[in-house]
Amino acid sequence: MQRFILFLDLKNDSEMIREYEKYHESIPTEIQESILASGIESMKMFRFEDRLCMEILANDEFTFAKKSEMDTNNPAVQVWENLMSNYQKTIPGTPDGTKWVLAHPIFSLTK
Repeated sequence: MQRFILFLDLKNDSEMIREYEKYHESIPTEIQESILASGIESMKMFRFEDRLCMEILANDEFTFAKKSEMDTNNPAVQVWENLMSNYQKTIPGTPDGTKWVLAHPIFSLTK
């Protein structure tokens, strides 16, 4: 099992943030199926103000390259991503063509 933590900002507009959260109360079936088909087994999003944090738990076959290729070839995902882009803005330093930026782990404590 692989764990990834990613960050993204939303446009700092309280009404748009409410709309964005409303969309995520029940995502389209095609989007859910696409996420699961890529090898992602669990996806959670958290928000503080206009900053989003996403946790992905994926099987060992999952890669972001594979997920990107699947998304590019899925019209439903393209429609969803274009819609979500209306609410999102990238964090400074995010590579071109990327929305979510991958966090690098710096500390871990387990019992």
